[in-house]
Amino acid sequence: MIVGLILAAGKSERMGRPKTLLPFGEDIILGAVYKLLKSSSLDAVRVVLGHRAGEIRKKVGLPDEEVVLNPDYEQGMLSSVKAALRAVRDLKPCGVMLYPVDHPNISPRVIEALIAGYKSSVEAIVMPVFKGRRGHPVLFGSELFGELLAAPLDIGARHVVRANPDKILEIEVEEPGVVQDIDTPEDYRRLQT
Repeated sequence: MIVGLILAAGKSERMGRPKTLLPFGEDIILGAVYKLLKSSSLDAVRVVLGHRAGEIRKKVGLPDEEVVLNPDYEQGMLSSVKAALRAVRDLKPCGVMLYPVDHPNISPRVIEALIAGYKSSVEAIVMPVFKGRRGHPVLFGSELFGELLAAPLDIGARHVVRANPDKILEIEVEEPGVVQDIDTPEDYRRLQT
């Protein structure tokens, strides 16, 4: 079982308002990302919320069983990863796809390529690469869950990637969306053009 974990708990301080609720196409960012993962071949999806969780949950209409609340969201994205890993432990996933919500411009083709790469490989980390740059989302095998749970909060999942260079499968993609995150109003404007 591979579980998609949408990391959407942050305060969006540089944006000035919740990124999750920004319009994206005919939806909002979190709605678009959620629908993308729900329509994929992932076995389950969980959405990690923190800041303004009630408002965001209501706006997207998320089922209770798919929401993970991270009370420690101010400690950074890795705190959301840790909360999600603990929440899905009973599902016994063989892998999780970490999907930061601020990367909405990704097609189903990328998601399926990462899943296929993980299933056909012995590597524990599968990530997309666009023109030599590593991007998101990243799929981690269960053998690295302990390392993710133990990683320093200030470094995040990058710590696990750096510690395991021999366990990485890079999937070349033609989509710049894997390296385009939305942190500021200017980033968002660029995404709209």
